[in-house]
Amino acid sequence: MSKIHVLSSDISNKIAAGEVVENAASVVKELMENAVDAGASVITVEIKQGGVSYIRVTDNGSGMDSGDAVTAFLRHATSKIHAADDLEAISTLGFRGEALASIAAVSNISLLTKTADSEGVSVTLEGGEVKDVQAAGCPDGTTVVVRDLFFNTPARMKFLKSNKTETGYVTNIVERLVLCNPDVSVKYIADGRERLFFGGDGQLLSAVYSVYGRDYAKAALPIMREDGGVTVGGLIGRETLSRGNRIFQSFFLNGRYVKLRFYVSTL
Repeated sequence: MSKIHVLSSDISNKIAAGEVVENAASVVKELMENAVDAGASVITVEIKQGGVSYIRVTDNGSGMDSGDAVTAFLRHATSKIHAADDLEAISTLGFRGEALASIAAVSNISLLTKTADSEGVSVTLEGGEVKDVQAAGCPDGTTVVVRDLFFNTPARMKFLKSNKTETGYVTNIVERLVLCNPDVSVKYIADGRERLFFGGDGQLLSAVYSVYGRDYAKAALPIMREDGGVTVGGLIGRETLSRGNRIFQSFFLNGRYVKLRFYVSTL
């Protein structure tokens, strides 16, 4: 009797989801990055109960037509690369085409989207299975609503923290996306309360003001250095902002937030 068999699409999709969807914060990150890649200048994020019960990300980006709206939920379906050579010059935040498929595999999700030259479409999925596709009236752009995260993978729920802690993780992601995209207006709502609003004026100092407040913005100093074709720029805080941890240090590489495992000092 054969010992090797091919996993069902249901199981393989859940395994793949585990590599992309760690918690609600990772869902928000993927959806916001998709919005930025779609050219959005305005993004609204709303969550409830730490994002486990409800996540909504709305943008005014390029949107999708009815065909792409369904195809987007297939694994490795992407508009960002077409050939292997494209991997050498990726300028988008995402490119693997796994985000929507992975999120859909472990939640109930609905997509409402419209391009400038097509009618709107609504797509609804439950646990990765398409349940409904129909025409819908909506503005240009995309809205993704994720409900009941990990409803079909209860073991994953055990690794989640309290709603307050999970909300904090989402807040951290939203703040980082604001800091690295100062030309995008972002509104963030958690449990019915507006937690952050940034107008997207293109100024990094304004983004710092919205995320960290007036005192931090007033004590920030601009820096810029170019050497060997590499440009490093941003803001550093005066000594009055010194902290004993790295919570207020944020580093971005080509528009993507990166985590450093070492402490960076300006001394």
